Amino acid sequence: MERTRRRRSVLAVLTAVSLAVPGITALSSAARAADADVAVNGGFESGLTGWTCTAGTTVNSPVHSGTSALQATPAGGDNARCSQTVTVQPGAQYTLSGYVRGSYVYLGASGTGTTDVSTWTQSAPDWQKLSTTFRTGATTTKVTIHTHGWYGTGAYQADDITLVGPGGSGTTQPPAAPAGLKTTTVTSSSVGLSWSAVTGATGYAVYRDGIKVQTVTGTSATVSGLAASTAYGFQVTAVNEAGESAKSAIVTATTGAGGDGGGSSPLPAHALVGYLHASFANGAGYTRLADVPDSWDVIDLAFGEPTSVTSGDIRFNRCPVTECPNVESDAEFKAAIKAKQAAGKKVLISIGGQNGQVQLTTTAARDTFVASVSRIIDTYGLDGLDIDFEGHSLSLNAGDTDFKNPTTPVIVNLISALKTLKAKYGATFVLTMAPETFFVQNGYQYYGSGKWGGQDPRCGAYLPVIHALRDDLTLLHVQDYNSGPIMGLDNQYHSMGGADFHIAMTDMLLTGFPVAGDQNNVFPPLRPDQVAIGMPASTNAGNGHVSPAEVTKTLDCLTKKTNCGPYATHGTWPALRGLMTWSVNWDRFANWEFQKTFDAYFG
Repeated sequence: MERTRRRRSVLAVLTAVSLAVPGITALSSAARAADADVAVNGGFESGLTGWTCTAGTTVNSPVHSGTSALQATPAGGDNARCSQTVTVQPGAQYTLSGYVRGSYVYLGASGTGTTDVSTWTQSAPDWQKLSTTFRTGATTTKVTIHTHGWYGTGAYQADDITLVGPGGSGTTQPPAAPAGLKTTTVTSSSVGLSWSAVTGATGYAVYRDGIKVQTVTGTSATVSGLAASTAYGFQVTAVNEAGESAKSAIVTATTGAGGDGGGSSPLPAHALVGYLHASFANGAGYTRLADVPDSWDVIDLAFGEPTSVTSGDIRFNRCPVTECPNVESDAEFKAAIKAKQAAGKKVLISIGGQNGQVQLTTTAARDTFVASVSRIIDTYGLDGLDIDFEGHSLSLNAGDTDFKNPTTPVIVNLISALKTLKAKYGATFVLTMAPETFFVQNGYQYYGSGKWGGQDPRCGAYLPVIHALRDDLTLLHVQDYNSGPIMGLDNQYHSMGGADFHIAMTDMLLTGFPVAGDQNNVFPPLRPDQVAIGMPASTNAGNGHVSPAEVTKTLDCLTKKTNCGPYATHGTWPALRGLMTWSVNWDRFANWEFQKTFDAYFG
């Protein structure tokens, strides 16, 4: 609270000084005839059009007027700032006003060319008007207006923000909404779009089911990475320096039927994936590979681990007899692998796990990783590789803010290593990943250490790896367990323990999402045949176990859009690949409950 009192006293001093400075005078209550509201979409009726927000969305309640208002939630390292840059006239007087709700809500302007201003309220349980004035500098043509909350103090709302004064020279309004939107070429995984040019537009933004997925300069675009036999809705906006237009009318298109959801895969249409404790026993006991039932389509041998965190030298040590008295011999183990493969199953080596921290900090470590993993695959005749990097294996260096163009060595070297392995073994090589929600879906709110630092640099750190390998990736099965609450695309937090969590987390992968709240930096959706849902096999296996009924409810909602709960999905994905579990051993310990649920559903 000491910091708050100090901030308020400084603000009071600044306000007093600004009133005492010659030339800075208050506007009369009636704006001059030449004045206009030059803010764009101050009532948030067009979503966040015109605004750039670190953590914000629009809501239909509460609102001050109209049908929408801004709602943003500050975090420990983010004050949930929303801003827009407005064209103004030099040497002119402006009044900035808006209505806010919440605790410690601020409204201000920067880049004025004179004295930047800010006003705030400590507590506004209902809508409260904030207002401040400023005069632009002699050469000022752009001013940034903003609203924000205070770190960790809860959500705030803002509405009807206006900046009244002389309109700026040149372009002062966003362009009109595009007309004539239509589909062109439609395939099983893409939809072509075209529309009429808009006067004054410098570019266009393309939306798929309400999510911005592309920006282009011309009047056509192709949206790819779509699921086969799936209906999508598309809209387009026009953009110029003043902001973004309202969205066009919606055009719908249904993708064509594809042999495998838009991509090729060595897996059955619906697959059951399980980790087999191959190098240890723990409380679940050791299960021989030959004893794994035929229901399991992908068996991940857990785990290959490095000789040291940064060596890149991966070793696969089978469980010793002292720990696993019933362990099979190497010859029996290799024979079991061949038998599984003959039955159409895939057997992979999984690298990492809870204890196997892997950091490829150098190109030498990268090359060692490729060589050592290749030896394991060749020695046992395996079908591919699962990346199960947890803990501190992946994190982003400060300043590495673009998931499409990563610069952090441990990220860049891992991508390079996996591409090398894929190229070496060819199209039949199975590549899967099992990140935790913190490293994937948490990227919707936070990415790396953030623009101002202070965040956990591991936030969203898997996103650049997944994105770079999306054309090579067979399957992504995020661990929807041992997770804290994660914000979904409805901007609500979802917690483990029921179908809702799995539905929200999977919808994010299949819909795509803005990274760190940046609508211009969207992580594209994966194909449904690339996605399986990771769940614990039993209450002993990990936090977040759900009953068979909740598993069924999850699959019903995502594949049929029936039996859904409060979370509204952005599509229906009958080609969803299936389920992953930790682990085969724990499922056997629980009388194969997880396997039986899968078999009953997909039959």
